[in-house]
Parts: sequence; C-alpha cells; structure tokens
Amino acid sequence: MQEQTSTPNEHPPHSIERGHRDSLLGLYERMVLIREFEEGVKFLFLEGTMPGTIHQCQGQEATAVGVCAALDPGDFITSTFRGHGHALAKGLTPEELLFELFGAATGCCKGKGGSMHVGNMARGMVPGIAIVGGGIPLAAGMALAFKMRKQQSVVACFFGDGAVAEGAFHEGVNLAAIWDLPVLFVCENNLYGASTRVDQVMRVKQIADRAAGYGIRGQTVDGNDVLAVYQAARAAVAECRSGQGPVLLELLTYRRTGHSRRDACHYQPPEEREEWSRRDPIDRFAQVLIERGLVDQAGLDQIRTRVQGRFQAAVETARAQPLPTLDDLTTDVFS
Repeated sequence: MQEQTSTPNEHPPHSIERGHRDSLLGLYERMVLIREFEEGVKFLFLEGTMPGTIHQCQGQEATAVGVCAALDPGDFITSTFRGHGHALAKGLTPEELLFELFGAATGCCKGKGGSMHVGNMARGMVPGIAIVGGGIPLAAGMALAFKMRKQQSVVACFFGDGAVAEGAFHEGVNLAAIWDLPVLFVCENNLYGASTRVDQVMRVKQIADRAAGYGIRGQTVDGNDVLAVYQAARAAVAECRSGQGPVLLELLTYRRTGHSRRDACHYQPPEEREEWSRRDPIDRFAQVLIERGLVDQAGLDQIRTRVQGRFQAAVETARAQPLPTLDDLTTDVFS
C-alpha cells in the first residue's frame, strides 16, 4: 500500500484541526521550548557542567511536536538516544529532563539514564533506547499487549533513517504488519545515519516505499512543516486505533548539529545546510501564524522570552538537586 493523502477514518477533530489559536500557539511554544532547551544544554555540556554526552535535535522540532500532538494521553512513544525533543513534545517538563541530565536523583529516571535514556512512563514515554532500531520491536510488543488487552492505545515509535538498515526494523515492522498492531512507525529521515548519507545505503528513493514490502501504508511528509506532520500523524493514529495499522511515516527533516557533541558536521555540504536553514520549522510556522493573523512578531518574541526564562530558572534549580547515593545502586534493579 502506497502513499495515501486522504484521512482514512472519521474522528473528532482536535482544536488544532479547527485552527484554534491557543492550540496553534501551543505547537509553536513547544517547538521553541525544544530549540531553547537544546541550545542551552549544548553550552552546559561544552563548559563541562554536565556529565556524559548528548545527541541533539535542533532543526527537527516539528517531527516530535507534530506527532505527539496527534496522540491521546493514553498513547505511548518509544524514543532513541536523540530523545530530548520527543520527551518535551510528549509532556515531560524541562525541569525533570534537566535534573536527569545533571545526574540528579530527582531526574525523570532518577539520574540513572542520562541524556540518551530519558523518559517517563507516567507521561507515556518509554525511556530512550540507545541501540539503533532497538525501540522498533519493543513498540510492536507494546502494541501487541494493547491489542490483547483490548486497550485503545497506540504506540508511536521514533527512529532515524539509519535504523531502517537494522534487522530489528524488518522484524518489528513485519510482526506489527502481520498482526495488525496499533503502531505508528515514525522515521525521522534527517539524511544522515551518523555521517553516512542515506542515499548511499539504499536504492529506493523514499524510506516510506519500504512499507509496500510489508503490506502496510507508507507516507512521506515534509517533516519541517509541523501542521503537515500533525495531519499525517493524526490520520495514521486513527487507522492504528481502528485496527487498520500499522503505518510507516517518513518525515523529511534535517539536524542542524552533529551526530553527537563532538561531531563538527564536515560531511554536510555548506549549500545543503543553507538550504535546510531556510526551511527551519520554527521560522516557517511563525510565518504561518503571522499570516493567519493569530499573532504578531512581538507576541512570538514574548513566547521565546518566557521559554528562555523558564529554562534558565530550571538550570539554577537543577544545579542544587541531590545526587544519587550508594544505596541507589541496588534500587530499580530486576536482574
């Protein structure tokens, strides 16, 4: 089954679909929050304030926000080592994320996960899985559990273009397909698996074309257009919830930072970076909001200032959080 642009199932429209001003501004603020969080965290790591390493998502904000906005509170997501944006989009607070990145016992994973393993099951996010493609069979298993329990929940499984070369991709998608499981497979195609360009490792033009091999629907979407992402995800979620899933969404986007904090991105051609910079998801959506008369530039500036203030306050609070104790080494250990 190939790309389908019409909505396959009727479902009550969200306020976003109705063009509700507060909902649309909420999408914008969430994207700005992700960008400001990532930019702030980058400098905290560079100055040695935080332990470990980071994999960031500047430029990919619309994929996380658009998909998570299409989910219901009872739905779940699985993430990757590049999971800060997914976490913030799913409703985790910048405070609990920063506490985790500082290694504090009050972090979303009690300081035991760090940057590559953020999550909060109470908010519908499985802690990130650093193994490339590792979340794909897990998402299928979760969806199987939902189906066996007759639970009307959907799993949105985020992964990058590099993951489609893993055996776990084939196994997880195939299992979900043959059992009609409620999984939305979300491939954030940012063109590079680490430093290897995607067209060097596959013959098909679009990753979504691979859906045909499993007998499911695939769709390629402009991943830097938050409303396009939302509309595609909303339709796909409705399919999954009604037993017509799974669905593979390929979201075309671009990361404006390196694969990890030590990557200078020399493999990205300057003209390519410039082209994608002109397609920045936050700037594009800001223009849409202004053109619709929903906000002016001063209003957008106020949103950014508010977000920056919250981030800075959260950083100061995070610096004072308690670190885990030696006794914490034996808690939350099951094998």
